[in-house]
Amino acid sequence: MKPRKHGEFHHKHSLGQNFIEDESLLERLADLSLVSAEDCVLEIGPGFGALTKPLARRAKRVVSLEIDRTLIPILTVALERYPNAQIIEGDVMKTDLARLVRETLGEDCSLRVAANLPYYITTDVLTKLLRELPQAKSIAVMIQKEVGDKLLSAPGDEGYGPLAILCQYFCEVERALDVPAACFTPPPKVDSSFMVLVRRQQAPCVVTAEDVFLRLVRGAFVMRRKTLANNLLTAFQLSREEALVCLGRAGLGEKVRAEELTLAQMCALSNEIVGHIG
Repeated sequence: MKPRKHGEFHHKHSLGQNFIEDESLLERLADLSLVSAEDCVLEIGPGFGALTKPLARRAKRVVSLEIDRTLIPILTVALERYPNAQIIEGDVMKTDLARLVRETLGEDCSLRVAANLPYYITTDVLTKLLRELPQAKSIAVMIQKEVGDKLLSAPGDEGYGPLAILCQYFCEVERALDVPAACFTPPPKVDSSFMVLVRRQQAPCVVTAEDVFLRLVRGAFVMRRKTLANNLLTAFQLSREEALVCLGRAGLGEKVRAEELTLAQMCALSNEIVGHIG
């Protein structure tokens, strides 16, 4: 099959395809990704391979997962001079990432992740990466600027919610670089941010059951206009009395809403819930 040239490729709006071609910017992004010669990289959404190449020059190995099969022949040509780069066709949301890393990069690899994510799957992909690849030292991700704001948000901020809490629980979150829309082809309607999430060696607060904590984070914001007590009834099938007891023991009032809780308070509430669900 004759490889397509870039000019023959039609960007797919449905996949959120917006690519960077500025080589100096790509080199900077590769540096900000924290990749060294000892690292293996899992790249999500390589596009034309523009960032894959500088990553491959820095890393021990790079495995790139691309959902768009029409990009595979283009990537094959683009990366033919990089024997340490491997392309795999697949949907990140349907891929067993732990197995993929194990089979392609090895169980003992020093893992880092790089990703360019469209808005509509940012939360799902980041959650999946955090849950399935706990060994990843860092996740460097290009996302819409407003989503980057959410990752850094605090209690009371408009964007504060499950994604911010999960990212801040598992990682130190940094906005490494803002990238204007004009840097992309085709230009999106909004600016982007290159965010770097460095995995914490130790969680900022102690939870006795991480699965309960994650369930709480998801369930606490299901009905934002409701009090947290009401959301607990649904998320954990607690009685109202049990929900209020958990809140009280965690030092929280019965009218508190999820968006008011700090990460430490969310951890404390999770630990109280564990005692009530056995």
